[in-house]
Amino acid sequence: MYYILAVFKSRSETLYFANLLKSRGLLVGVVNTPRQAGQTCGISVKLMPNNLSQARQILSEQNFKSFVGFYSIILRNGRQDASRI
Repeated sequence: MYYILAVFKSRSETLYFANLLKSRGLLVGVVNTPRQAGQTCGISVKLMPNNLSQARQILSEQNFKSFVGFYSIILRNGRQDASRI
């Protein structure tokens, strides 16, 4: 399985970003941030890879001060591999 995480340092910005994506009809979830993504608020926005360009567009329209980055998450044999994209 493969998906994208949008990682923030602020819980309120994480939830606001998730709501913006939902308001544009994108299927997203709020999940625990894996340790590999570094020091964050603990939750991230999970989205499908085909929605990444729309998520980037929304980020460019808003002033998110706590955005850390996007991470690619691949699940293999019960392990999560995270890498920044």
